[in-house]
Amino acid sequence: MEETKENYDLTPRVAPNLDRHLVFPILEFLQERQLYPDEQILKFKIELLNKTNMVDYAMDIHKSLYHTEDAPQDMVERRAEVVARLKSLEEAAAPLVTFLLNPNAVQELRADKQYNLQMLKERYQIGPDQIEALYQYAKFQFECGNYSGAADYLYQYRTLCSNLERSLSALWGKLASEILMQNWDIALEELNRVKEIIDSKSFASPLNQVQNRIWLMHWGLYIFFNHDNGRTQIIDLFIQDK
Repeated sequence: MEETKENYDLTPRVAPNLDRHLVFPILEFLQERQLYPDEQILKFKIELLNKTNMVDYAMDIHKSLYHTEDAPQDMVERRAEVVARLKSLEEAAAPLVTFLLNPNAVQELRADKQYNLQMLKERYQIGPDQIEALYQYAKFQFECGNYSGAADYLYQYRTLCSNLERSLSALWGKLASEILMQNWDIALEELNRVKEIIDSKSFASPLNQVQNRIWLMHWGLYIFFNHDNGRTQIIDLFIQDK
């Protein structure tokens, strides 16, 4: 059997262990290398985008792929839904976002989460509902491709969150955001935080912990192959017993 460049492409093996947003840089790379026909890559992109809120990007690719100026009706309707949902989440998170944008107010926060929660409730009428709204707003921002906004809000959310599962979920989102913005130093710090939690946290099952380790190894590849000291660090991580 004749070997082709596609035989050496590991994307089908790597992609299932990545957040779908992390697959886009790989598709960009494959497109640049012309490993597959452009049309095939564009179709892959639309398929991925259909499960995100990056509707404008999907519309642009559709127009490019089918050489048209018109977007399909379902995309137009989906865009309207996304805008409406974003507005709704923005309003729900507004009290806490306003607080976080006020430097003088933020100075009142301490390292003690319980103190912060009580202070926010008593002085600013910000409670669990508004903190949960911040998480949902940050998550939606990520789904829309606003990785900078998502990273900021997920960081702030983690300083107030007392739910360990939700805090870990927010940390994965922050890690993905930093990778997608190519902030390799910060991404490495977040990767190490995730690793510490995976090593110390008690998971519902050993399989669940193994799955988190597998994600960590795959997501880490972006950092290790771009960070100045990445080659050494990937060896250090991969030869650990755990």
